[in-house]
Amino acid sequence: MPSLHHSPLASVDQAVLYRIMALRVAVFVHEQGIVDDIELDGADLLSTTELFWMQDDDGEVLATIRVLVDDTVHIGRVATAATARGRGLAGELIDAALEAYPGVVELSAQAHLEEWYGRFGFVRVGENYLDAGIPHVRMVSTAR
Repeated sequence: MPSLHHSPLASVDQAVLYRIMALRVAVFVHEQGIVDDIELDGADLLSTTELFWMQDDDGEVLATIRVLVDDTVHIGRVATAATARGRGLAGELIDAALEAYPGVVELSAQAHLEEWYGRFGFVRVGENYLDAGIPHVRMVSTAR
């Protein structure tokens, strides 16, 4: 049974951090063709950034999200391993982040996932735009 974890980057075990970044590179760079300088944007290093992840009993990271906190709370870098999709793991991470950060939470959703994020109380704000060549939409949740 996968277990849920969250922590600022400085407190994440090195092996776990490696697995989180490897998963993000696999999903965003290899599957979606996003260039790695956009994926590795330095925001993980901010002291207010928190990583959430699901890990199996063997230590493999199955899903991850990143929460950036400054003037706003922003969920991003939602990634699930191809072998773990369809099990609700990313949804558990979204729920955990919304519980950890009640109030207004923003995200930049890939446009085809707008309805999926809507299940967590996110609503569209504005028109679609391109980010890394992929249609996105800004969404906001105040449901919690």
